[in-house]
Formats: sequence, structure tokens, C-alpha cells
Amino acid sequence: MSAPTRAPIAITMGDPAGIGPEIIVRLACTPRPGETPLLVVGDTQRLRDMADHLGLALTLFPIEHPNELEGHDVTPGRLAVLPAGEPLPTDLPYGQVDARAGAAAYAYVSRAIDFALDGAISAIVTAPLNKAAMAAAGIQYPGHTEILADRAGTDDFGMMLANDELRVMLVSIHLSLRQAIDAVTPERELRAIRLAARACHAYGIEHPRIAVAGLNPHAGEGGLFGGEDEAIIAPAIARAREEGIDASGPWPGDTVFMNARRGHFDAVVAQYHDQGLIPVKYLGVENGVNITVGLPFVRTSVDHGTAFDIAGTGHADPSSLFYALKQAEAMVRSGAGT
Repeated sequence: MSAPTRAPIAITMGDPAGIGPEIIVRLACTPRPGETPLLVVGDTQRLRDMADHLGLALTLFPIEHPNELEGHDVTPGRLAVLPAGEPLPTDLPYGQVDARAGAAAYAYVSRAIDFALDGAISAIVTAPLNKAAMAAAGIQYPGHTEILADRAGTDDFGMMLANDELRVMLVSIHLSLRQAIDAVTPERELRAIRLAARACHAYGIEHPRIAVAGLNPHAGEGGLFGGEDEAIIAPAIARAREEGIDASGPWPGDTVFMNARRGHFDAVVAQYHDQGLIPVKYLGVENGVNITVGLPFVRTSVDHGTAFDIAGTGHADPSSLFYALKQAEAMVRSGAGT
């Protein structure tokens, strides 16, 4: 079939030493219900070698701009590749931190961002990168979220992890636990609440119920276990309610996610990385998606890392990539963005 007129979704290949090439090849060879055409920003030879290794029939064709997809056959088994950065060496090993792979992963996402800002693509779906490999290449970003926000020129952004049972927005992302406690400020709390509501609107939830998790055990127990919940978090919730957001809390972190799964809340604001990600990932990374909220374009990502322990072995599960693509398509169709 010919590619429809809707701008394509770009999948970035991620760290080429990880499982990104494999899960992309597997997705490209599998029928899917979505109608939005796809392209990959990555390395053609790396993908071709992976398809051969897996014994999959995949036709790869190079393009230089997303608009070149118009009129192309985009049925399963055919995939457009848009290059970025230097071609990868053919002997680049799988499963190892390599500065060349880190530089390539950064080049892939950077070029995809440029096309998204120009409106040439409708969304970005990212395969995982490796922070140590990027650091080895001299790229000092802690993760995708910070790269996206910096290049998009926004300070008003956040990370949401979502699956069929939970939506979790983080107050702080890639910080040490000590730094994350210091990051609990009225301004950051209010921003996270607003972004959680915004993300729910993108999912088509007209009046989202936002639960805010406490920082301390039992949400501070009236100040007995710490004063941040009463002094910082509760006033931010009150301000959000004054703005018309149905926010509540702070709720004890050991029960708020359970209550959200039971349908009492539409999203949870978690105070730091592990508080929010552990309950989401416990439910299974195969149906999880990472969403950057606050960008001028849709971005979703797999809910797992580069999995160096199985990279290149043919045992990677593409389920999370399928789910990330499905969520990106749903948000593009809604027109709400993030």
C-alpha cells in the first residue's frame, strides 16, 4: 500500500550495541493495526545484519527526509532508514559500552528531534540508549528526557511512565536520592501535578484525578517522620486545586499506587525515580511506556534499558516497543499531544 499523507513516526535505533536493532527489526517484520507510516533513524547496515542474523526477510531502503516516504510501500517487511552520525564500524560488538555507540545513539535522537520540531514527523519513539556509552563519547546528558527537553528548548517537562494499569509522573528524574529530596519544592510539585493532568488530557481523560504520593513514610505521619509533606507538598496540592485540577494527597507511597490500580485515581505524582518506576515496572516492562510530557511533539519510549546481557543473541522481546508505538499513535490521533 502507499504511505498515507499523515506525517510518519520516527523510531530511533538507540544504542546500537544494545537490543534496539533487534526489537526494531522484529517490529518491522510484524503486521500491526496502526496506519501511520514508520521510519527508523539509525544505521542501515546494523539493521540489515540483525535481520540476517534473525533469519527475517526485511527490505531496507534509505531516505534523507521523512517526506520521501510518500508513495512508498510501507507494508510489513519494508522499512525506511534515515541515517544520522557516522556509519557504524562493522565490527562494533554487542553488549559492551562503546563510545562510538554512545555517539551514534545521540546522533539518532538529535536528528529525530530536528524533524519533529519542523513538523516532518508526527512523533518520536525511542529505543534505549546507554548513559555510560554516551558519557564515554563526551555527551553529558543523564538520559533521553533531558536531551529532548534541552533541544526542544523547554524547562517545563516531565517523565511519565504508563501501562494499562498505572500512569506515574515523576517530580525528579535522574538524581541521586539525596538530591531528589532537595528537589522537592513547591514549584516542582505544582509543575508535576500540572503535567500529570496534561498527560491525562492527551489520553482523552477530560477530568483527571491526580494523586500525589508523599515523600516520607506514611506521608510524614503529621510531621513525625519528616516535615516536607505538610510544609511543601500539601500547599502545592492546594494551589493545583485552586487552578481547577482535581489533585489530592499527599498519600502514603506504600498504598497510593494500589489505589490507583483499583481505579480511584487516573495518575500518580511520585516524588523520585524509584518510588514511581518500581510499581510500574513490577507490572511488566513489556506493556510499559515512557512518555516525555511538555514537549511540542509526542515522544514515547520503551520501558527498559539496552539489555547488554542479551544484546545480539536473538532473545530480545519487542513487546514494549510495540506498546510505545501504539501509545504514540493514539496520542497523534487524539491531536492533544503532550
